[in-house]
Amino acid sequence: MMFFKTLLAIASGLLLTAGFPKTGLYFLTWFSLVPLGLAIRNINPGHTFRLGFIAGLSHYLTLLYWQVYTMHTYGGLPYYLCVPVLFLMAAYLSTYTAAFCWCISRYLRKPAYALFFIPPLWVALEYLRATILTGFPWELLGYSQFRWSAIIQLSDIAGVFGVSYIILVANITITIGLLYLLQKKWCGHTVHRNTMRCGGGLLVIVITVSVGYGFWRIHTITGQMNQQKSPVVALIQGNVDQSIKWNPAFQLLTTNKYKQLSLSAIPAQPDLIVWPETATPFYLGYDERLTQIVINGVKENGTSFLIGSPSFKQESDKPVFYNSAYLVSPEGDIIDKYDKTHLVPFGEYVPMKKWLPFIKKMVAQVGDFKSGPKGDTLSWGDRKLGVLICYESIFPSLSRALVKNKADILVNITNDAWFGRTSATYQHFSMAVFRSVENRRSLVRAANTGISGYVDPVGRIGQTSPVLSEKVLTASVPMVNFESFYTRFGDIFAQTCLLLCSLFFISGYIRNRTRKPVAP
Repeated sequence: MMFFKTLLAIASGLLLTAGFPKTGLYFLTWFSLVPLGLAIRNINPGHTFRLGFIAGLSHYLTLLYWQVYTMHTYGGLPYYLCVPVLFLMAAYLSTYTAAFCWCISRYLRKPAYALFFIPPLWVALEYLRATILTGFPWELLGYSQFRWSAIIQLSDIAGVFGVSYIILVANITITIGLLYLLQKKWCGHTVHRNTMRCGGGLLVIVITVSVGYGFWRIHTITGQMNQQKSPVVALIQGNVDQSIKWNPAFQLLTTNKYKQLSLSAIPAQPDLIVWPETATPFYLGYDERLTQIVINGVKENGTSFLIGSPSFKQESDKPVFYNSAYLVSPEGDIIDKYDKTHLVPFGEYVPMKKWLPFIKKMVAQVGDFKSGPKGDTLSWGDRKLGVLICYESIFPSLSRALVKNKADILVNITNDAWFGRTSATYQHFSMAVFRSVENRRSLVRAANTGISGYVDPVGRIGQTSPVLSEKVLTASVPMVNFESFYTRFGDIFAQTCLLLCSLFFISGYIRNRTRKPVAP
């Protein structure tokens, strides 16, 4: 019996992964947790914890497999070290799935409790995963629906967590309905007809309201976009191989490549040309020869440029390094700079370096990077640009801070060459879509090897580039200028779910402790 339950748990993990890119069978997400629900419905909390952990492990190992490729290809780690590191990462993330199952078995044994508290429980745990230890909100459940424009519109109220909530309502409703039809019990409790009807009604209401709200928002915001002037933004994808990017012999070649690709955009008369993260394989403004080539290219184009480049400054006789984006005027003057806020652990800095001196970073720069101030925007004429470098785009709070600081357009510059042709490139892009919807701002994305592209304020994906190719994209970028509910109040929905579940479980614990034993 436990062997069959283990297979069900593994099936749930694989179905979860299949809902995300590259597979992208997003409809599977709506019932992906049903096998796990059937597996844990009538066993003790210890066994449910193990089954939840197994489901999580099968999901995260298949979702994050690309970490092995990145660590081996660019980190120089042998496979016998890469695979254990992946397992450690997957094991950590799997504890959230395990905790989810344990809480169900311990506190949500009544079908009615399960119906109403499982969705907020999942959201609460996703929120914790997104915040604890600097957070790793990679492909939260709601992200699987990034192409379903109508359902993701509620993100401007509840963020991506709102979409996760709806998916969990569907999963638990289907599970309860199956148990009723099969005349099976949920954690020892009979599933009554009224409970099944209540679940079906809840699902219909949630889906109807969400989709209805979605179509209404798409209509109203599209109307607002049509009333405002749209700047033209060109995106330059140089497709520079990561293995040679920092080789001094190729610095001139790379610089000239980006210059020539930018000149090819002149016929479109762009108002802004965007280069990817660290597009210049040198310190802009410090290496005089290569900097002058870039500046001459800017002047020839006669338009503004946003250029990703490493930077540094001296502090206490020691250089401090930043991952930066420079805004350059049509005259070739550097007028503003953004320094990356959320750095990549072990990629741009070594956490707990004092205790982990044996771990080397996977970057070619010397010394650790330092983070810049959160929410800094760049003044571009009478507009402001909100820059997100690399995986900053997966952290909703960073985009929100930029828009609260009056960002009119979100600009994501990244170097996804680390990922090759793996699913990571596509997963990374899918999450950026939600930053547009949450804050009602267009997002433009320039990536060294792809995916570069455009997302409008309702999350519709415009032009995109193929992976591992040279490409120049040019498009008008629609504008709206109001603050969404999410921009004003942030993750209040997820925080409410966390508070609600905490109060429910605390009260359940107190009831169990104070319950008088029954006399023999």
